[in-house]
Amino acid sequence: MLPAMAKSGKSRLGNVWIVGASSGIGASLARLMEACADNVAITARSADKLEVMQSAGKRLSAFPADISDKEAIADAVAEIEKRFSGIDLAVLCAGVWVPMAADEMDVGEMRRAMDINYFGVVDTVNALLPGMKARGGGRIVIVASVAGYRGLPTSAAYGPTKAALINLVETLAIELSAWGIEVTIANPGFVDTPMARVNQFKMPGLISADTAAQKLLDGIIRHKPAIFFPFGFTSAIRLMNFLPTGLYYALIRRMTGAGKRKG
Repeated sequence: MLPAMAKSGKSRLGNVWIVGASSGIGASLARLMEACADNVAITARSADKLEVMQSAGKRLSAFPADISDKEAIADAVAEIEKRFSGIDLAVLCAGVWVPMAADEMDVGEMRRAMDINYFGVVDTVNALLPGMKARGGGRIVIVASVAGYRGLPTSAAYGPTKAALINLVETLAIELSAWGIEVTIANPGFVDTPMARVNQFKMPGLISADTAAQKLLDGIIRHKPAIFFPFGFTSAIRLMNFLPTGLYYALIRRMTGAGKRKG
């Protein structure tokens, strides 16, 4: 169900671009956005999935591209801006999750995760800024994770990329307001997506992709500078920021069984 403001038509979001739109939160958000946006451009690596979504939608337009390909993303931005005379709101959802134990680090996978999750976002933002600055405004929503707040077991390849995004958004939000550009961080907890289904552990507070997309849309419509969902789990993780470091380590080891040698 859409928020009342979206139903009334008072919060039209203009031309929206969703990166990472072929599955998970991005796909669910794209379908919701059709009710409150003029046009919804959808981007992901999977052209086939995007074509199916476009055929089933009313305002969805597919622009396939890989977020880790700097030139392809820049070309997608140029094409979308030409088609719709600008991008008013960009939502960057693309990312990879690779569970990795600290004693089994795969540096190549860690670099790949940083290239996609962090530098892919950096390149996308860089491609968006000239148009938004020229038009005197715009909105960028970057989906990170509460895993970026503190280190967690098996997150050696993932958590650092999200920590980098959180810091990046805070920097951008402070500075880009001078051009009327609004930058928002979204930090979800566990969401039932293909990416999360590889996990071999219980995921507390797990919510569906549709529920997550609705929470994200609610926050976007209300212009929240930071969006968290689900409330209970993400609030608990954020409160852990205030724990002394040693106490935090001891608590996480006890909760997860991490910190014990294998074999």
